[in-house]
Parts: sequence; structure tokens; C-alpha cells
Amino acid sequence: MPPARAGLFVYAKDAPRLVAFYTTLIHMRQLHSAADLTVLEADGVQLLVHAIPPSIAATIDISVPPAPRENTALKFFFTVPSLALARRVALQLGGEVFREEWTGAGFQVCNALDPEGNIFQVREPV
Repeated sequence: MPPARAGLFVYAKDAPRLVAFYTTLIHMRQLHSAADLTVLEADGVQLLVHAIPPSIAATIDISVPPAPRENTALKFFFTVPSLALARRVALQLGGEVFREEWTGAGFQVCNALDPEGNIFQVREPV
């Protein structure tokens, strides 16, 4: 398989938890896993979950439920079959899909957050 042409990194305090979150919610498949990096893929987009070094991770506090990390210039999105199902699954995995929805060209969209507070969007085709 050739290298990916597009993707994104997410730095994680609890990498196994984020891997489980995205593989379950977004139905991503795991392409590679090492001690500090897991490569996930869905629909040609790769998500690289990079473990924060333990010495730095120890200084980071993730609340339960997680506080949204809103001060970022980038927001990614994934398409899911059902926003209602995504809401239930995200809550079970320590994240959340928010109630407010917007309509786009051929989709409904909601903001969401993962168990570490990273904000992203989920889209349901209409």
C-alpha cells in the first residue's frame, strides 16, 4: 500500500482510548500500531494517533467529561451513517456528539468531541 496522500495527527494522553473511540465511532480500521503511534484509516483518510510522551502526559489533566479544546485553528470531520447512533456510541466511549445540527449540501452535521476534548464534526448524508 502506498503512503497516504492525506491525513491528520492527533496527540493523545491516552492513545489506546482514542484509538478505540475512533475505530468504533467512525469505523476506522487500524493499519499500523507501535508503542507511540497508531495509524487508522477510513475512506482514504488516515488518522495518526500519536501518544504524548509519559513525562509530558503526566502534566496534562483530562476531565470527565472532557473539557472541549476550542482554541484550535483546525477542525476535521467524518461521515457517519446516523447522527443519532453516533450520539449514543460517543457517550458510551467517553465523548459526545452535540445536539445542535446544521444542514449542508446533502448532509446534516454536528460538532462532537472525543474523550480528550478534541472538537471535530460528524456528518450524516441526507
